[in-house]
Amino acid sequence: MSRIGKKPIEIPHNVEVKIEDGKVTVLGPKGELSQEIRPEINIEIKKDKIYVSPGMETKQTKAFWGLTRALLANMLNGVVSGYEKKLEIKGIGYKASLEGENLVLTIGFTHPVKIEAPKGIKFKVEKNIITIFGINKQLVGLIAAKIRKTRPPEPYKGKGIRYVGEKVRKKVGKKAITTT
Repeated sequence: MSRIGKKPIEIPHNVEVKIEDGKVTVLGPKGELSQEIRPEINIEIKKDKIYVSPGMETKQTKAFWGLTRALLANMLNGVVSGYEKKLEIKGIGYKASLEGENLVLTIGFTHPVKIEAPKGIKFKVEKNIITIFGINKQLVGLIAAKIRKTRPPEPYKGKGIRYVGEKVRKKVGKKAITTT
């Protein structure tokens, strides 16, 4: 039994959910999201709640059951309140700026790194903090990871791009050997 899959999902009063041909569409105040559903999983709507249950038994049915419930809960939360991730830039001369909707990073390379905002994603830059907004949790996390990957924090000085609150363990540099 899936502990997560058994829990019903409450539908907020300002959200509309449709199930058609193995596809769930969620429409809310911030936008619209849709997700394909595996054939092993059954979804029912009863009294403003979504119930997810396993259909036919396969080896992976239990895993898909919890996953489907989590994805649907994330979709409902996304269209109501949205998601955001914050990244911090550390390093002398490292900076970020917006060029229209796109993000431009000056992070120690010979050229600026341009990251295009996909549909549904917005960037905001304040000093050395980059904020990524969106209604799709997976896409927000993917873009944040992509930005961090351009210049991950290095362990000696700590320069680079990191998530806000992320701790980077610093290594001790080489020391000169003294003779006595």
